[in-house]
Amino acid sequence: MQIDINSRKQLNKPESYAVFYSLLNRLPTSDRDALKESVVSQYTDGRTTSLRDMTLKEYSAAIAGMRKLVPPTHQEELRKILRQKRSAVLHQMQLLGIDTADWDKVNAFCLDSRIAGMEFRELGCEALDTLQVKLRAIRRKRENKQQ
Repeated sequence: MQIDINSRKQLNKPESYAVFYSLLNRLPTSDRDALKESVVSQYTDGRTTSLRDMTLKEYSAAIAGMRKLVPPTHQEELRKILRQKRSAVLHQMQLLGIDTADWDKVNAFCLDSRIAGMEFRELGCEALDTLQVKLRAIRRKRENKQQ
């Protein structure tokens, strides 16, 4: 089976440049076009200043580099905090002997009205904080009974 040259070129190109422009718009500058050309030139080693002439590998490297420069949005920060809180709660559950690799067991534990009364994925930041306090208290009581 032969692939014509145009099809082969398309396989080596990004489907859309939306991510690039989204990141570009979040970078501080007074001249977007000059910044775009500078970024493209940098990641193509001066071969081109056209975004369309970048290879997929060059484009991916440019996106990764731009992501490091762009400050996170408020929503991204909240998501990061939520992930940290979920991780902390799952760690406490592991210490209690709950198999956190089995989401059915995690949800069954969380659904108990004395624990959270809802599935794990429905827990917000405040509920996760409350749950973490409860789990630590349960662990302390278990440890005190064992002594």
